[in-house]
Amino acid sequence: MQVKEILRIKGTTLYTVSPANTLADAVISMAERDIGSVVVMQQGRLVGMLTFREVIKVLAQRQKENRIGPTPTMAQISVAEVMEANPAIATPEMEVDELRARMLESHQRYMPVMEGETLQGVISFHDVARAVLEEQAFENRMLKGYIKDWPSEG
Repeated sequence: MQVKEILRIKGTTLYTVSPANTLADAVISMAERDIGSVVVMQQGRLVGMLTFREVIKVLAQRQKENRIGPTPTMAQISVAEVMEANPAIATPEMEVDELRARMLESHQRYMPVMEGETLQGVISFHDVARAVLEEQAFENRMLKGYIKDWPSEG
């Protein structure tokens, strides 16, 4: 199975933010849409990914700093300050096994899919798991149907 097949099943709805957006605006947008990541775009180019992982990291750091003195709020922090710059990417023709390996190697739960300079979508680890499960269920049904119709030896 290729990445483009997962995108076809999942859909290609994309949510993006600018690096200049505040972290507060990005988090509110992610929460309202019930999504775990947004693509960070600048002048039509992918420049990063913002996931709840980066948000948690910055909140933990700010909490530690807060013990020493006042710290900036999420409304004072830009997306550029916390995003994962230059994330690993997938291509539409990439096989799912290669995608899983790349996600594990890069510790990315969300991976942008690029065709050249064009963003095609974002694949999550959840999307991969669902696609593999559906593919295996289809194969199981086909095998069971094949075995059921197996001719008797005579």
